[in-house]
This record gives sequence, C-alpha cells and structure tokens, in this order.
Amino acid sequence: MSQSIRELVGFIYGPEKGDSVCTALLDRVEKRLAMISPPPVRGEGRLPLDESDSFMITYGDQFRQKGRLPLECLENFAKEKLPGFLSGIHILPFFPYTSDDGFSISDYTKVHPDWGSWEQVSGIGSSFKLMSDLVLNHCSVSHRWFKGFLEDDPRYRDFFISVDPDTDLSMIVRPRALPLLTPFETAAGTKHVWTTFSADQVDLNFACPDVLVEMIDVFLFHVQMGVQVIRLDAIAYLWKEIGHPSIHHPKTHAVVRLFRAIVEEYVPWVIILTETNVPHRENISYFGSGDDESHMIYQFSLPPLTLDAFLREDAGHLRDWAASLPPVDGKTTYFNFLASHDGVGVTPAYGILRDEEISGLIRSVEERGGLVSYKAVKDGKVPYELNINYRNAVAGDQKEPRKIAAKFLAAQSLLLAMPGVPGIYVHSLIGSGNWTEGVRQTGMNRSINRQKLQLDEVLAELSDSSSLRSLIFTGYTRMLKIRSERQAFHPASPFTVLKAEGPVFALLRGDTERGMVLCLVNTGSRKARWEIDPAAGFSGELIDCLAGQRCKGASGSISLEPFQVLWLEHLNQA
Repeated sequence: MSQSIRELVGFIYGPEKGDSVCTALLDRVEKRLAMISPPPVRGEGRLPLDESDSFMITYGDQFRQKGRLPLECLENFAKEKLPGFLSGIHILPFFPYTSDDGFSISDYTKVHPDWGSWEQVSGIGSSFKLMSDLVLNHCSVSHRWFKGFLEDDPRYRDFFISVDPDTDLSMIVRPRALPLLTPFETAAGTKHVWTTFSADQVDLNFACPDVLVEMIDVFLFHVQMGVQVIRLDAIAYLWKEIGHPSIHHPKTHAVVRLFRAIVEEYVPWVIILTETNVPHRENISYFGSGDDESHMIYQFSLPPLTLDAFLREDAGHLRDWAASLPPVDGKTTYFNFLASHDGVGVTPAYGILRDEEISGLIRSVEERGGLVSYKAVKDGKVPYELNINYRNAVAGDQKEPRKIAAKFLAAQSLLLAMPGVPGIYVHSLIGSGNWTEGVRQTGMNRSINRQKLQLDEVLAELSDSSSLRSLIFTGYTRMLKIRSERQAFHPASPFTVLKAEGPVFALLRGDTERGMVLCLVNTGSRKARWEIDPAAGFSGELIDCLAGQRCKGASGSISLEPFQVLWLEHLNQA
C-alpha cells in the first residue's frame, strides 16, 4: 500500500477517520483492480505520451446515419479518417444524462442507450487512446444517489449538501449567474441543496467519505472499460466549505493528489487531466509540487490570447504569456486547445489582456454572429465565456474558402506548435461554422458550437477538394502528420519564445538531441518580416517542413506572407 494514499486520506478526513476510510477505499480498489487489464501499448515514463499524441474532442452522438447508432458512426469516421493523424479521442460524456448535453449524469456506469454501448466505446478505445470525463463535482437529480437522498435513505443522506437558505454565501465563487441553492421536497421536508451549475446538477458532498469511495470506484471502472485519460471535470469547485470561496480548496488539491497516487500505484498507464477554467496562475497550481497532481492541465489562456492576436494582428500578449510558461519536464505537460464544446473563456485572459482589449474581443465576437455568457460576482455580473465557433471567431465570414482556411489554419498551427499535447475539437478539425439555429432551438448559447452532423454529408464534403471542410481538414491533418514525425514536438521537448514584433509569433521547439523546429506564424493580414533572433541558433540553409520548400532569408530576416506558417528545420536535419 502506498504511504502517500494513507497520508492523503488522513489529511482529507482527519487522523481519527482516516484509517477506516483508507481501509474501505483500498478494499474497493483491490476488488476493481482484479477486473482491470493493462493496455497492450502503455507508453513510457511518468508521462506516457510523445510527439505522435494528439486528441480529437467530440460528442458521442456527433455523427448520425440512418440505421446506425451514433457511436458506430463515430467509430466509422475515426477509423476511416484519423489513423496516422491523431492518436486519441476524447468522447465527451457518453452516459445517460438529463441536461447540459451530457454533463448532468444519471448513471456513471452505462452508455447512453440511444448512442450505443460499451462495445462501441471500447472498440474506439482499441484503436485510439480513449479520454473520458469523470464528472465528479455533481450528478443529475435523476441519479439513484439523489433519489435516495430525496427519500431520506440513510445511505445517501450525506451524499449532498443542504444549507439553510438564510446562510451568508456571498464569499462563494460562482461560475454561473444562477442561484447557488435549489429547494427540493424530501421525505424529511424541504431542503435547499447546493447546485453550483444548475438546478439539475446537484453537487456531491466529498466531506462524506462514501462519496469519495464511490467516485474512485467509478474512475477505476472507466479504466477497466479502456479509458486511458481521465478528465476531472469542474474539479476546482469540488470541496465546499462555508466561509471559504470553495474554489481551489486545499482538500480539492488533496483529492487530485489522491487520484494521482492511485494511478501511480496501480494503473500507471492512466493520465489525469484537470479541467479548471480559471486565471492562468490558478490553473497551473493543479500541477501540484512538480508532479504529484495532474499529468496535464488545460491551457485555458491559449484560446482568448490566440484570438486576440488574430483580431488585433498583434501577437504581443500571446508572446509574453507563452514566454512565462513553466518549462515541461517529462512528468507533466499542457493540454493545448483553441475550441471546445463550451466557448472561449474570458476569465483566463484577465490580468493578461487589458479591459479595452477584452471589450474588443466581445465586440468582434458579436459582430461575427457569436454570443456572450455572464457569471455572477459581488458587484453584479461579468462576461466569462464567448460562445462562437472558433473558425468564425478567427476568420469571420469571408466568401473565399481558401482565405478562410489559410487564416484559420494559421491559428491552429499555434495550437500544434505549443509545448504540450493538442486537443482538437471535431468542428475545428472538419471546418464547421456557427450553428445559430441551434441556439434558437435550445435557448443555450453554447449550442452555437455543438451541431450534430450527418456522417454521409460530412464524408462527401471532405471528398470534395474544393470545399471548405476539405481544405481545412486536409491542411490540418498534414500539419498533424508532420508534427507526429518530429521529436522536437515531444511533450517534454524544450521550448523558447523568441523575440518578435507586431503580428509575428516565433517559437523554437526541441534541442540538439531531439532536433529543432523553428515555428513562425504571421497573425496579420499584411506581409511581415521576422528579424532572426540569435537565440534561435539557426544558420545556414533552412527548409519549411510544411511546404517542403527551402526558405529564403534576406539580410538576417525571414519574410512571411499574410497568415503564413513556417516550420523551419536545418536542411541537413530534414
């Protein structure tokens, strides 16, 4: 038994309770481990990922086809279009649910019956590294645990948090402009239950040890079913304490360390990814003390800063932020993304972009058909998310497909070049745009980037070389293929943000051992020059590995066309 597990449980529940809780927890772990088989390919090192790893993020019912289950359609698309380009697939919650497009789960152990079964999920996992969500902050009001709570079943009486509605909760950090407490009629009378995200998403009470034991068992069940990357959804809000803001609580961090300790001890091929849509300094705290919390954290600042660079045609804030990132070390790394099933977070840009620049982002998004979501704060409400398809956000509604594709792919190249592992939302990969009709249908801002598609229509468009979908998909997969062949893009590979001006972003990846790639992007609509930074260490003849062409520098500078991307290597290295 790992001593760290006992210490962590003791910290969370106190020395008196800690031993008995730890015994119950490890008993459940041992029973589940008897049913778990390691995958045939497990990766190497403390972080079992390399330059070939990138993930597509998608809903389980993303693709539809008459007479077939959605998960069968997803498996069909993945196995036909993605081998050689992406190694992993993040299937957003594919469990039975009642709201929030899957994030209000009513059963953690079953697959949504309208989508398919574990057979299809495990089938995808047999060809790709499978990532899934552990939605452990809350569950649906239809979950059997909450039904038991409503019935005043003593087994579930403490699974949820009841609060006197007259309690001062003004210190609690809120992610939504919604009531924190929701009244429910129970067998023991009316109770006001903690609901951070919505009235249908009741927060679990991790101060009750049985909740932790159940969720650890759910986690290991998902590993048993082939999941290799576990995304801890909304983890920052896990531990609640009146009088504390109840975000980033020390015991929340302890729970993440406990998951990591269990992984290290029993299932070392599994990767922990924390989802914390918060300002950058708070986000990186989930690495813990070097390597004792999450393996990967989301780069939540990357989407708004990349968008800012392309809208203002000035990469200054992106350069400064990227230069401030702690180095990667082979034990932890970043999960880079630009688009997701949610929107572009505004909060991670606070303290980096000026107020007028954030206002400019909002204006541009609204001009391009997007929407803005707000959250409650003490003085009212503030914008926390821009709801728009990322292609529309970056490239607008130009009529020329090649220009749209070039500008959009320039932004996506930043995602692929940055240190870490890329996470690519399916609608970015296949070049989708705003789905405004979805917002009208659901009344939810986030629906603008959640359109479900007919598989036959998508495949037909991808087969048409002149279509926007094909231009984006072909360009994207080419970058992914080239990236996967160069150790300079390994998650543990060093990086240096180089000196540049205006619209140019310059990043050096790699070292003499892994090889080096100089990544240049012009985020502007005019030609630009990059004055070669001596720190790049690049001299002699260079070749652009994306285009397969030699790069011509002049007088110590390199010329970049509007929205051009260059990945440069020494000619003899290539």
